[in-house]
Amino acid sequence: MSAPGSLQFCRRLLRRQLTLAVRRPVEIGNPLLFFTMVVALFPLGLGPAPDKLADFAPGILWIIALLSNLLTSDAVFRSDFEDGSLEQLLLSPQPLYLTVLAYIGAHWLITGLLLALICPVFALMLNLPASAIATLALSLLLGTALLSLLGCIGAALTVGLKRGGMLISLLILPLYMPVLIFGSAAVKGAVVGSPAGPYLAIIGAMVCLAIALAPLAIAAGLRISVDA
Repeated sequence: MSAPGSLQFCRRLLRRQLTLAVRRPVEIGNPLLFFTMVVALFPLGLGPAPDKLADFAPGILWIIALLSNLLTSDAVFRSDFEDGSLEQLLLSPQPLYLTVLAYIGAHWLITGLLLALICPVFALMLNLPASAIATLALSLLLGTALLSLLGCIGAALTVGLKRGGMLISLLILPLYMPVLIFGSAAVKGAVVGSPAGPYLAIIGAMVCLAIALAPLAIAAGLRISVDA
């Protein structure tokens, strides 16, 4: 039997990661539960005034999305590292660039895409104007993809450590800040009626740059962690 091509191998690996995630529903439920709980707590802390909640809603939703993504980044490569699968992938003849993209894609589908799809419900809870909900969803679709790309860099560098969660936060949070700034600015612009397109274009450009460069950094980080 001939070995699968690179793209076919990438699709199989992506399907494998999604299948494993479905078999472990806690991995899917944790970020959604965290998102729900924190959104529900903000009105208790800020007060139920609709105008106040609407003013803070873009920043609130984006900060919670960022933290939800960070919550799951530590586990991207860890189970495969512990059972030896990751080492076999590093030794395989398949391009490590595409292998890493499959992991990143699975992480985004499990966390970022789901958060972007359910965010309109939470936006209405925080009294965000209906005119800004589409911009919020689009900004989260782009932004969470970038968060997954950046978060996997930290996961690759700390996969060999027993407790790498805190170290990931220290390494990756500074890189998350531009995503948070432009993402929340796009939603705020839609709320006040100013164009959100320039902010979304900047996030899109950062996603394209990260797709080109982040897998290379992740591959290097995985080799360092496995060889250490």
